[in-house]
Amino acid sequence: MGAKDLKTRLGILLHKPELGHRTGAPSKLQLGSRQRDSSQEVLEWRESFDQLLKSKSGVTAFHTFLKTEFSEENLDFWLACEDFKKTRSKTKLASKANRIFEEFVQNEAPREVNIDHETREITRKNLSGATSACFNEAQAKTRTLMEKDSYPRFLKSASYQDMTKQAASRGISKRSHT
Repeated sequence: MGAKDLKTRLGILLHKPELGHRTGAPSKLQLGSRQRDSSQEVLEWRESFDQLLKSKSGVTAFHTFLKTEFSEENLDFWLACEDFKKTRSKTKLASKANRIFEEFVQNEAPREVNIDHETREITRKNLSGATSACFNEAQAKTRTLMEKDSYPRFLKSASYQDMTKQAASRGISKRSHT
């Protein structure tokens, strides 16, 4: 693969401002001096799905990969649930719960996640007394699905393989300069 192909592949992953969630900071994967800091992080993503989810740039790269598979709704739902758990206001909790349910959980939702009927019904019942835990079961099932299905494909993807090669080569060049 030529340098131009590599740059194009990474560009797709590195410059996606339209992602469905906010990372709060510029991606550490952008070209420049910050890349050296992310080399170890990129390599750590393959250690576990948790490592990937703890990393803002990891979530961004995974989200971009999921978009190529037309399956980003699972991660978007998981992120919405994480944000939902931080909500303190009872009023906001109820309105956010309904919005998340309508967008991701109910049958024929615009971005319906792949969960079984029983989990969907438990979640529907949990809405009546919305607490920060009302999506826990649906979120756990979605997380397991991503970990067992999408995450292994992400690790095997050309995009991630390119990032690990770059990270590894930066690590070697960094050591040779010290």
